[in-house]
Amino acid sequence: MLIIAIVLAIPRGDNGSITPDPVETPTPSEPAPPQEPAPPQQEEAPAPETETESPEEDEETRERRDLVQFTIDDRSVSGFTSIWVTWTITNHSSEKSDYRWDWEAVAPNGDRLANSTEFVSDVQPGQTAKGETPTTLDTTNVELNVTDFDRTASP
Repeated sequence: MLIIAIVLAIPRGDNGSITPDPVETPTPSEPAPPQEPAPPQQEEAPAPETETESPEEDEETRERRDLVQFTIDDRSVSGFTSIWVTWTITNHSSEKSDYRWDWEAVAPNGDRLANSTEFVSDVQPGQTAKGETPTTLDTTNVELNVTDFDRTASP
């Protein structure tokens, strides 16, 4: 009986033999290459609120600042329309300067009603020059736009 119990206790393979089924042992695999840690997620930097000005833009901004005032002046009297542009230039540079600027008058609907060019010459450093020019406008309900501005050193 003891032999029968031993025979029955021995595990049998699928084929009915007394030898046990081969045990599958895992084959050693190649070690996985070390993984580099993922870079931390970076938030996008917010867009700058204002871009830095290039040297040309900076110089143009300084020059344009010399045009202190440029306005419409209604001098109409007794039903006769007389609308002028008036201006004030202050030379903030360190050299005697000439100024030239182009302007336009635009109606509320977007139509350009007038345009012209103004000239001022020989403005000394720190000096203020004022001027006025008649226009062909028949209304003051316009927006004045300076479309080009240039300051050059006087000869």
